[in-house]
Order: sequence, then structure tokens, then C-alpha cells
Amino acid sequence: MFSGAVAVQGADLTVRSGEVHALVGENGAGKSTLLGMISGRLGVDGGTVEVFGRRLRGADPRESREHGLVTVYQELTMVPGLSAEANVFLGQTRTRRGLLDRRWMRRRYLELCEELDVHVPPDATVRALSVSQQQMLEIMRGVQSDARIVVLDEPTAALAEHERETLYRVLRTLTARGTTIVFVSHNLDEVLDLSDTITVLRDGAVVRSAARSEWTRPTLIEHMVGRAVDKLADRGSHPLGAEVLHVEDVNLPGVLSDIAMTARAGEIVGLWGLVGSGRTTFLRSLAGAEPASRGVLRLRGEERSWPGRVRHSVDAGVVMVPESRKQALVLGMDGASNYWLGRPGGGRPFLDRGAERAEAGRTGEFFAFDRRRLGEPVRNLSGGNQQKVLLAKWAGHRPDVFLIDEPTRGIDIGAKAEVLTSLVRLAEEGAAVVVTSSELEEVLAIANRLLVFAHGRVVREISADDPEFTVDAVVHHGFSPGEKHEPAH
Repeated sequence: MFSGAVAVQGADLTVRSGEVHALVGENGAGKSTLLGMISGRLGVDGGTVEVFGRRLRGADPRESREHGLVTVYQELTMVPGLSAEANVFLGQTRTRRGLLDRRWMRRRYLELCEELDVHVPPDATVRALSVSQQQMLEIMRGVQSDARIVVLDEPTAALAEHERETLYRVLRTLTARGTTIVFVSHNLDEVLDLSDTITVLRDGAVVRSAARSEWTRPTLIEHMVGRAVDKLADRGSHPLGAEVLHVEDVNLPGVLSDIAMTARAGEIVGLWGLVGSGRTTFLRSLAGAEPASRGVLRLRGEERSWPGRVRHSVDAGVVMVPESRKQALVLGMDGASNYWLGRPGGGRPFLDRGAERAEAGRTGEFFAFDRRRLGEPVRNLSGGNQQKVLLAKWAGHRPDVFLIDEPTRGIDIGAKAEVLTSLVRLAEEGAAVVVTSSELEEVLAIANRLLVFAHGRVVREISADDPEFTVDAVVHHGFSPGEKHEPAH
């Protein structure tokens, strides 16, 4: 129970030895809370947790580890300044005659790398590694401690497609060795692909647990949200207005080369590419977050100086909604305070808390946020509701151009539909929206045009009425960066 609210109630969960068991549900359904109880991070107000027939006292992660259960959380526990090898043996170093047995630890580290097909040099500093590599090290730490059960909370939320494949390979290796895997994920495709058993939670309770063969994507969604969801969003058929944004010759030494793009009022332009393709860096350059970038910028036909700071971009009517909610929001503050952060009083000479809250509520409701929750600390909100607060915060600036990076990362299927629909509504009201996402299907569902990035260049531009406006064709172009940029008209 948190602040009087019951997070999990009467949940019965049985995980069989050696299986891959997925927990799914909307944000706030109780998945992470249930994992916290299983791992010993959280105590239980009632009920029992047993591991291999042994009852746990609870609220003691060390006890869970002693019973062979290791948890890898979304927020990784690596020490950035230490080496990969040192992080794997953190808290479980091997000694010989009172001294560190470095030779044994190096040999064991290399054995683990070979067993799990992980390619991270033992002396590599962790801060220089990718998120996926750090996750591999977390798993290696668990295997080194003789984990019989590995619990993963949103293991792929921050990973690109090729990094996910690496993680899937490691998980399959572990299950082949008899390790039990329990994981939470919002990615229903990977849930259906990896799992032996799937359990759905809603409002803190288990609504159904069954073998993978008894589930389809539609039945999963229906059990998660309590209703059928035909599709996430539709780009609509509203007319497009005049050109709002025009950029050309965008360069960032070593990263971006000669990129051009336009966006009209009411248009959604999607950006897609593999990790390292430059799509997010391009967005950041437009937003003034890459001071070394250069380019030509016109807004509503008027040439402007290239933004060297985020404030310059915001003042010109271009805002960026970043990927990281935790870095973009002050988690200890409530939703209304986050909405007005940096814009006290909205230009009024005196603070008017009532008016501020009313405006924050109206803008929040545009993004399907319940205004009754404006007074809650943002850290207590689900990932989907945090995303809605973040969108409302930047919409409060009333910009002409929205730059939106990974709007649906780590949120549930219901919240995804609401967020994507709200982006279409922004366009319907006349804004130009530029969005990038690793979820290509979602971008294709709402975008009027798509720019495919590879190696810091735009290699293809495809309009929604083009036969190549499909997942397979777009991915092909992303892997074929030699193709020439062909503007769509």
C-alpha cells in the first residue's frame, strides 16, 4: 500500500522452474510492485512469497539473493568509474589468503563472457559502455552469484532493436541452462516471442495467467485494458497548411552531414533510423541542444539564426520533448508545478495558483491526463502519466513546432494509444510535429512523411501514400545507407 492506495491485492502467481514467465499490464497495474515483493525490495502487508518452497521474510534483498533470486531493475546498479570485471564481482569478490584473487576473477569473467556470448573487455570502464552492455554485466553478476531465478524489470525499454536481439540471445542461453526468467515488459511482441507463460495484471490484481499458446496480441491487450483496442492511432485526414519549418545544410562534425527537412502546419514528420543513425542528434540540433551544430533555418518563411541554446529555440516557437522523462521532470514536484516550471505565472505580474492549476489541468486533459492527479508528486505517477505531464509542459509554451523524441518508450498499450492520438490532435490544431521513435509501426501509423536516417544522413524520404511506406521497406533503406536522398512531394 502506498499513500493509502493498494498497489497489489490478492495476487496469486506461480512460476515454474526453468520457464520464461512474463508479467504484463498497463502502467500502475502493479507489475513492478509485485516484482519488488518477490525480490525483497518491498515488504508485503499480507500473503507470502516462497522461492523453491522456502518462505521469505520479505523486505530483504540479501535474503532473496541467498535463495538464488537476482533482480535486474530498469535503473541499473553499475558503478560507472569501475571496470566491467569489477562490476561483475561487486560485493562478491574472491580472496585468497586475505588478498584479492585477481587471476581467478579474470578467468571467471572470461568464462562468463564465453558462456553468454558477451563481448565486453574486462578492463573497459562501465561509463563508456552502452545500456545493453551494462545490462549484460548485471546479468553476468547474477549468474556469477549462482542465480537460479533472474527477474528483469523492463529489460528492453532503453534498448534499440539490435541491442534487444543481443539480450534475447543471452536470455535463451540462460533458459537452456535451466535458469528461470521472470520479466516485465510493455513490448507485447517480445512477450509473445520469448515467454512460456504470461500473466496479466490490472488494478493490482491478476486477471489471467496462462500458457503462451493461449494468448494472442488482441487478447493480451483486451485483458490489460479491459476492452478491445483495434489500433493505436490514425494520422487522420485533415488538410495541411503552409510550410512552418525549413532547415537545410544541417551539419555536426563527425555526426550529421547536409541534412534538409521541411514541415508544414498540421503535418507529422517521422524520423527513423538505427542507433547511431543521427536522428536524435538531428532533433537536438534543431532544439538548440547541440551548440556545435550548424545549418540554415527558416520559420514561417522568415530566416532565423541557427539556435545555439535551447532557450533560443523555445523563444522562436520550437520545443523539444526529450526521451528521458526522469531528466526532464522534477520528480519531487507535482504535475502542476512541473507544467509551470520556468514560466512562473505565465507572464502575469502576480501569482495566481488557481489560474495556474486550471490551465495546467486543461492542457493535461488534452493529452488524456486526469487533472485530479495534478497535485501528486510526479515520481508517484506511471510512466504513461509522466509522459503526458511532459507533453503538457511543453505544449504550454504554445509552440509552432514540436520535436518529440521516443514519446511511447516504456509506457503501456493504453497510454501509447492516448499519447499517439494526442500528437495527431496537435497536428489537427495546426502544429508541425516532428517525431522519432524506435517503434517504427507507431511512427508509420501517424506520420504524413518519413525520413530514414543512416550514418548521419537522410537516405530516403517517403510519403504516406508511397507503396514503400511499410515497415519492411523502411528497414531495408535503414540498412542500405548508400541510397540517395529522394524528396517526397
